[in-house]
Amino acid sequence: MSEYAQIIVDGKTYELPIIRGTENELAIDISKLRSQSGIITLDPGFKNTGSTKSAITFLDGEIGILNYRGYPIEQLADHSTFTEVSYLLIYGELPTAVELAAFQNATTQHTLVHEDFKTILDGFPSTSHPMGVLSSLVTALNAFYPKSTNLDKSPEAINLSIIRLLAKMPTFAAWSYKKKMGQPVNYPNNNLDYCSNFLHMMFALPTMSYDINPVVTKALDKLLILHADHEQNCSASTVRIVGSSQASLYASISAGINALWGPLHGGANQAVIDMLESIKADGGNIQKWMDKAKDKNDPFRLMGFGHRVYKNFDPRAKIIKKAADEVLTALGVQDPILDIAKGLEEKALADPYFVERKLYPNVDFYSGIIYRALGIPTEMFTVMFALGRLPGWIAQWQEMRGNQEPIGRPRQIYTGKTKRVYFPCSQR
Repeated sequence: MSEYAQIIVDGKTYELPIIRGTENELAIDISKLRSQSGIITLDPGFKNTGSTKSAITFLDGEIGILNYRGYPIEQLADHSTFTEVSYLLIYGELPTAVELAAFQNATTQHTLVHEDFKTILDGFPSTSHPMGVLSSLVTALNAFYPKSTNLDKSPEAINLSIIRLLAKMPTFAAWSYKKKMGQPVNYPNNNLDYCSNFLHMMFALPTMSYDINPVVTKALDKLLILHADHEQNCSASTVRIVGSSQASLYASISAGINALWGPLHGGANQAVIDMLESIKADGGNIQKWMDKAKDKNDPFRLMGFGHRVYKNFDPRAKIIKKAADEVLTALGVQDPILDIAKGLEEKALADPYFVERKLYPNVDFYSGIIYRALGIPTEMFTVMFALGRLPGWIAQWQEMRGNQEPIGRPRQIYTGKTKRVYFPCSQR
């Protein structure tokens, strides 16, 4: 039996279908409201607007659930790898052993990039933000593979673009770091696994190799899994809306990278470290800053606590907290910033003010701690986020194309001047 909602405007009633998702989510379908009545809805920031039907990620922020293609994030983080999760998100199912081996082999064949990319890299000043470098290199793939902009191509050709991007993204990310550090770039070592290869490209030097620590690679793998997708967030929605214009995969992903760059989106873990630096510079009095956070008249807010989507707890935080503890123990890092972070976490988890408001440390808090411990500079944090989010963006772009969704075109309520008469400059 069909379900409907009613909206009454100027005494006239309009019936709008109610849509139910597979997890019993409810939505009112307003897609024909304007054509029937001339009325639109207003929802700044699209906080209450469903822009699409998606089968990729289910998120319930009220009770703290995050599932990829139906699999709980806890199971994937404990038992899977980032490569396997990438396959799951992009192709819809977990791979068999044969499929996973073929997928890994395909990506390994495309990790190298054209030498002319080094010319592009050399054109950036060392002061360039790594995210700007990363988005530019991804956009440049359109120039090196011009056939990728032709969307009327076979599924095999589209898949090649996907594999190519998955393979080259770690190279681009590591090279953006090397540019920032003023160091020569490293080429991929395809004898290493995905995370080990990335760490090699990041930290190996001509006179010194990088010792791969299995605790570090395991923690990085979990971090990438936890960031792989997060429903219709700012960057995922950007990828879909850019792709809806029939822009190429590379152009769409580059747009997503730039959306993620914003401090209100991907820059949250960097903000955590900046906050810890401020506390250290002030003398390291944790209780003082806890009190400031509880003072409603004080503009200070604890970064990395609570989440705009998760109203209970961030399910990713429980997973990555354990990994953060393992990394700090394995590396034996002595860092006053990390000491402040651990003290802040301990006090917040025991403080009734934060517990009652469910302001628990989130994934950004712990990811910032891990990256700091690994010696990754804060400007690279968002690049790490982008590396993890790549398979989710690809899945969102591919789903949008498969659904044959129309070009994104939001409406507006005009609040400017009404019709006016133009007078030449001499008469004004």
